[in-house]
Amino acid sequence: QVQLVESGGGLVHPGGSLRLSCAISGFFLSTYDMRWYRLAPGKERELVASITDVGDRTKYADSVKGRFTISRNNGKTTVYLQMNSLKPEDTAVYYCNAHSDFYDDYWGQGTQVTVSS
Repeated sequence: QVQLVESGGGLVHPGGSLRLSCAISGFFLSTYDMRWYRLAPGKERELVASITDVGDRTKYADSVKGRFTISRNNGKTTVYLQMNSLKPEDTAVYYCNAHSDFYDDYWGQGTQVTVSS
């Protein structure tokens, strides 16, 4: 059974940090590019960060560049999103996504991140 389970969300003050984790089971993580998306109320879904299947290339939305870092540990079947210098506009539900050009995409259930003083 395919599962992507996000964790690490919560409430943090502006300027604070969180690390999101996405634990994966039921498929071969090493064959998928991994992505983090977020969805905030009243806004369109935004691709925040992505990393290739072997972890050699990453991309970030301009809104998070320099503050967020995506990484993966294929051996531990986990993907991370380190979020630093958080801003209120980073408040959203964050979703882990496994993407392949050859197979179906998989999604996690999401984890809430709230940045507020």
